[in-house]
Amino acid sequence: MDLKKLGIQIFTIILSAIVLAITVSITNIPIFVVALISFLIILGANFITKHIVAYILESKVSITLWSWYQYGWRKDAHFKRAVPMIWLPIVLSFITRGMFWWLGILSFDVEPRTERVSKRHGLYRFTEMTEWHIAWIATFGIIINIALAIAGYLLGFEFFAKLNIYFAVWSLIPLSDMDGSRILMASRILWFVLAVIVAIFFGFAFMTV
Repeated sequence: MDLKKLGIQIFTIILSAIVLAITVSITNIPIFVVALISFLIILGANFITKHIVAYILESKVSITLWSWYQYGWRKDAHFKRAVPMIWLPIVLSFITRGMFWWLGILSFDVEPRTERVSKRHGLYRFTEMTEWHIAWIATFGIIINIALAIAGYLLGFEFFAKLNIYFAVWSLIPLSDMDGSRILMASRILWFVLAVIVAIFFGFAFMTV
């Protein structure tokens, strides 16, 4: 990844962290700074983990702001143009007075590293990324956030831990091209297992509110 692309990725993460921090602190301004730092760690860890897994799978990942393009399961069930949704978390939080946090804000694109694949498998063979490859990249992004939630609780950073869990919940929702859709399209069993695990952590977080 060249410096320009890396800069765009970092800017995307920072912008997303700011939007999500405003979303969760819209009725409690004093927690904005803590929320911002938390989301920078949450999104940064998710970003780095996906890149590591993608590298292992001989591909590269680029993080993008979530846009709503696909509205159904059929390939032709989509809008003519993707609708940017970065505004949605803040608007919903404002309308509900901070009672509802929409944290689904990022998506990712995957591109195979053709030169690495050709060296190992022969030129132009196995260059396509399968749904399973993409699903595993998304899965480990969710797993790292669960791990950060556990670490947060053990270290006494309860708010940070809860934000990780909430972000994992939103990541699993099978909507448009969000992580949950990528996982569900590859394996309903994998999605269900992750959903159960995240639901357990979410239940624990809800009980400690």
